[in-house]
Amino acid sequence: MILRILLLASGFAVLSILLTPWVGPGGLSPDLVLAGDALERRIFIEFRLSRTLLAILAGGALSLAGCLFQAMLRNSLATPYTLGVSGGAALGAVLLICLGVPFVWMGALAGALAVLLLVLGFASQRQTLSAHALILAGVAIHSVCSALIMLIHNFAGFTQAFSTIVWLTGAVDGISLSRLGPLAIAVLSVSVLIVWQAPAWNLLAVGDQWAAARGAHVRKLMIGGYLAGSLLTAATVSLTGPIGFVGLLVPHMVRQITGPDHRLLMPCSLLFGGSFLAICDAVGRTILAPADIPVGVITALLGGPGLVWILRSQNARSA
Repeated sequence: MILRILLLASGFAVLSILLTPWVGPGGLSPDLVLAGDALERRIFIEFRLSRTLLAILAGGALSLAGCLFQAMLRNSLATPYTLGVSGGAALGAVLLICLGVPFVWMGALAGALAVLLLVLGFASQRQTLSAHALILAGVAIHSVCSALIMLIHNFAGFTQAFSTIVWLTGAVDGISLSRLGPLAIAVLSVSVLIVWQAPAWNLLAVGDQWAAARGAHVRKLMIGGYLAGSLLTAATVSLTGPIGFVGLLVPHMVRQITGPDHRLLMPCSLLFGGSFLAICDAVGRTILAPADIPVGVITALLGGPGLVWILRSQNARSA
């Protein structure tokens, strides 16, 4: 059963990579692409395939980070954005956009790192790390970052303000291999480490005392998990902007299939999350063609009803 579900998730991800690059406002000819037509091949590789691969990596990273935070904090509504990392990344990127600095991704990573250190500093209490304090610190810092973004936006020029709005919408665009490669290395290496620790996340999902009684070092797990989830989020947000609801919806949908065992839930969340975002991006670039709807808008439209579904399912289980 476990192998069958993993094969299903892997097959779905492979199909997404193979099929979604061909979906777009203008049709591509497979014969011309395979025959080596320069224009068709360039459009396919530089604008369609690279965009699909970025969506696969970004969706998988955000989904896995959401699954990890939900296990660590024992909160079904925890997401990569709850703990403030995306807010810090957005603040750093917006600041560089308004200053006219071209390396926006560097500002996003620096902002995420600053928030990471602040949240860990606020939430640390002697030898323990409180999940409740972690959430409160993240929410507080995210609110401050959002306020600073609005302040910077009000003082920005028209061009910078427009660029800021576009970036904050969250989008997946064609990307060069020189930028896609480091993201792939970071996402895959961190994901392997997270999935390898899945038995520990199973213990932590039950409770801190339960995990400690069975030999788990709770503080190291909390710090390591927060670092890993924050790195996945920051690396993704630095290239795509903030894309909401992926880390909330996908782990819940996958949990209905796999159950709560993180040894299966985490790799499936990674695979299905990538496929989900690639499909959302394909829908966004075709539904109102030739207009291109940012994928962040599509996920937000799905996220509202999805959140209601999650709350209703939780109420049904409680009853």
